[in-house]
Amino acid sequence: MTTVGIRQLMKKFEYQKYASFIALIVLFVLSSFLSPFFLRPGNLVNILSQVSYTGMIALGMAFVIITGGIDLSVGSLVAFDALLGVMFMNWMLAAVHNQVTAVLLGITATILVGGVTGLLNGITITRGRLAPFIVTLGTMAIFRSLALFIGNAGEVQSQSSLYGSFGLTNILFLPVPVWAMLFLALVLDIVLNRTRYGRYLCAVGSNTRVAVFSAINVDRVKMIAYTITGLLVGVSSVLLTSRFNAVSTSNTGMGYELDAIAAVIIGGTPMTGGRGTVWGTIIGAIILGIINNMLNMLGVSAYLQGTVKGLVIIGAVYIQRQRS
Repeated sequence: MTTVGIRQLMKKFEYQKYASFIALIVLFVLSSFLSPFFLRPGNLVNILSQVSYTGMIALGMAFVIITGGIDLSVGSLVAFDALLGVMFMNWMLAAVHNQVTAVLLGITATILVGGVTGLLNGITITRGRLAPFIVTLGTMAIFRSLALFIGNAGEVQSQSSLYGSFGLTNILFLPVPVWAMLFLALVLDIVLNRTRYGRYLCAVGSNTRVAVFSAINVDRVKMIAYTITGLLVGVSSVLLTSRFNAVSTSNTGMGYELDAIAAVIIGGTPMTGGRGTVWGTIIGAIILGIINNMLNMLGVSAYLQGTVKGLVIIGAVYIQRQRS
């Protein structure tokens, strides 16, 4: 093949589309050389399990960022949703004395609270004409404060052994949270790429004014995006608290907003909005999980891991800007 032919082939190859996947492969190969324990099945399953909780939230965050917005409240909302859900489940268990009924109602309540709080974020942003950064920064403080107040800044234990076993169940060698993340990614990928709402979502993020002139209900599109994020936060809250069978009001969900945003950016969705990828977001979450796993294996201080994560985020944004 001539040099001209190679150049033409390189131009046709969509680097931007597959950049996160290529980065994952390179990081995977590099990690396998750095540690002999990395490729052990148990370690790989552990990485997927660790990233599944923030990965689900990142899927909703991708929708929000595609609209040109952001949601900083998701970490605090995890604690708030989980606390109310566990408290309601304990109350129902004492009232009906049936674990199955109490667990099902507790799970439903947690997810519904997530959806309602996400909708409240969306309404405040759209109806109040306020910047998403400011609104969600405020609700981040509100939800964490309410969780600390209601839970007396302590830990609330679930009284159901059934709920605790649910989060630790494996199906075909993978934990339930991993399957939940993959299923939600499949559904949202269809929504983004195969539905009218997905097209509207990208149109709003690309140019809000043009979207308005195209008779797109911009406010409704944004509110749905924030509601989806809230619902996914609720699902993540259920699976996370069922794993520990308890909620720590001070630690649960701490830093999840950073991990979710980082996964979206690394996955190839620009902060300017207008386009995005669901599976790229999943790959971004796995990349962060591998980085954290390798830093732990190499004995890097936990206090420095945030520095590495911050550098990865800055690097991803810089690369996206250069491509633009």
